[in-house]
Amino acid sequence: MFTRQRPESQTRPQEARARFRGGLVATTSGWSHGYVQANLVSVPARHAIALRRFAVRNPQACPLLDVVGPGRYRTELAFGADLRRDLPVYRVWQKGELVAERTDVADLWGTDLVTFLTGCTFTFEPFLERAGIPLRHLEQGVNVPMYRTTLKCLGATRFRGPVVVSMRPVPAAMADHAAAITGDMPYAHGAPVHIGRPAAIGIRDLAKPDFGDPVWLHDGDVPVFWACGVTLQEAVVKAKLPFAITHAPGHMLITDRRAKINDTGEIRLLR
Repeated sequence: MFTRQRPESQTRPQEARARFRGGLVATTSGWSHGYVQANLVSVPARHAIALRRFAVRNPQACPLLDVVGPGRYRTELAFGADLRRDLPVYRVWQKGELVAERTDVADLWGTDLVTFLTGCTFTFEPFLERAGIPLRHLEQGVNVPMYRTTLKCLGATRFRGPVVVSMRPVPAAMADHAAAITGDMPYAHGAPVHIGRPAAIGIRDLAKPDFGDPVWLHDGDVPVFWACGVTLQEAVVKAKLPFAITHAPGHMLITDRRAKINDTGEIRLLR
């Protein structure tokens, strides 16, 4: 049974990153309470302006936290972090096809790769816990389920695709409270995009997520859907770029930035 006192929740970000750099593979939900987690997408520089435009046009699904310039692998969000090594699992893509999952991509990190770091719903989970809202995926020891939807993003040149959502079952009486809490954290995707009927956003079967693992609802729960950072990954995959690196869904960069309520975040310029 999940408890709030598990050791990972108290792990400092630098220690967490060091453990992942050392080869530990784990989903990062429940890690380093109080700190912002981030999705990662790295693409060749010639595609960076269009991808940044896509993210800016779809801020709820792709809340930009940092854009790291060509060939660089450091971010001001995490002191000393190595973006090539400090996430638990990376995915390597060629022409839209997944060709590898790795714990280290340093040898693949070209001098022209531009890296986008976007917000993640894992950031707001401790705030839900503090409000007494259960996290069923942590109770059940699995990755959060994620689904492609029929909600469409605003496109930017070759980048387009559906909004991907993560789902957390919430007791019906607490759903509005969960929405209010997360609505004050736009840098972590903000308020839910939908509550209730999965079919209304094109999800046919909650037991068959496109990413992550199934999570079982308790009696009285309703499914609550938040926009998910895998949306940016899906746009890159659909664009069939010759090469790209992303995080594996559920395996995030844990930053040194403190999570806050009523924080609009910021977009950093290419550098």
